[in-house]
Amino acid sequence: MKPVYLDYNASGLVRPTVQAVMTAALADNGNPSAIHAAGRRARARIETARQDVAALVGADPAAVVFSSGGTESNAQAIASALADGCERLIVGATEHPCIVETARVSGRPVEILGVDENGVIRLADLERILANGPRAVVAIHHANNESGVIQPIAEAAALVRAANGWLHVDVVQSAGKIPVDIDDLGAHTVALSAHKLGGPQGVGALIHARGVNLTKWMQGASQERGLRGGTENVPGIAGFGESAKQAKAEVDGGMDHSAWRDAAAEKVKAAGATVIGENVPRLPNTLFMVVPDWLSTQQLILLDLKGVMVSAGSACSSGKVKPSPALTAMGMGDLSQGMLRVSGGWGTEESDWTQFAQAWVAEYSRQRAKADLVSVA
Repeated sequence: MKPVYLDYNASGLVRPTVQAVMTAALADNGNPSAIHAAGRRARARIETARQDVAALVGADPAAVVFSSGGTESNAQAIASALADGCERLIVGATEHPCIVETARVSGRPVEILGVDENGVIRLADLERILANGPRAVVAIHHANNESGVIQPIAEAAALVRAANGWLHVDVVQSAGKIPVDIDDLGAHTVALSAHKLGGPQGVGALIHARGVNLTKWMQGASQERGLRGGTENVPGIAGFGESAKQAKAEVDGGMDHSAWRDAAAEKVKAAGATVIGENVPRLPNTLFMVVPDWLSTQQLILLDLKGVMVSAGSACSSGKVKPSPALTAMGMGDLSQGMLRVSGGWGTEESDWTQFAQAWVAEYSRQRAKADLVSVA
């Protein structure tokens, strides 16, 4: 059986067209700030990519600032909001660690916005927190990286804007999987990362809405409209643009893996798994599941031996799976030791989901049989 890669929420496989675009850029090297022919070709690659990345989220190309990835873009957005006069931060309880850590070291008060049992932010709590303090920057991701649960961003934006706040939305997981438009979301800024789209790692973008001013993030020359100094990563940016163009075509064409995902979910649920977030809108490519009696590390190893590559919901360290931020916020942190995240992407086929479900059910049945033997003995 062919190897199955179902870990696109961690990092997507690089598309062949992206590889071709990046190879061409590497073979035609020139500094994009130079005025000679090689420099102009490099500049053209960057500006073409800027248009394609902007189109993915319905933005003005002039509003795109390229970066090293989602983490840097999230940090620049928060710095820009604070420089614009925001005095505190409101952070969703299930946010990515880069948001949480950036808020923690900002030197400003930080308030955590709780979620309900499905992992969805509590809008009433957001309205209350906004009313009880000075101007705030609010950070809420569009879709959770573990569960795929989609947040009510437009409704949150209305509350934030009514309170004269700044809404930053991490769309790293949602862009390219569902339609994303910065104006429809109502966000002041959004962050993107190329490698979630089938592009290269180490490239991302911060995109701002009309009338929003960003602060300079990296000192240097005048690259990226003076907002991020340093010679641009031309091959990486070109690859980012190609991945964004392909992802937009897929979304516009109605690509939706939810039927494949749901068929696999029914099989693992029948075998004893609990699916997280299935009662609310989720990304169509994501299955987040837990069992109370089988460690995530064991699941990952046994599935990998069967050629199925998935992940636990959060990073592993020294053989131990860290508590899931999403599960913890939802009051189910005790299940973190048995969680599994399965996520498809541009290269996924229906047979991949089928192969995963069959392998998982077979291995879990063996695990339970062993446990029964031990209990009898």
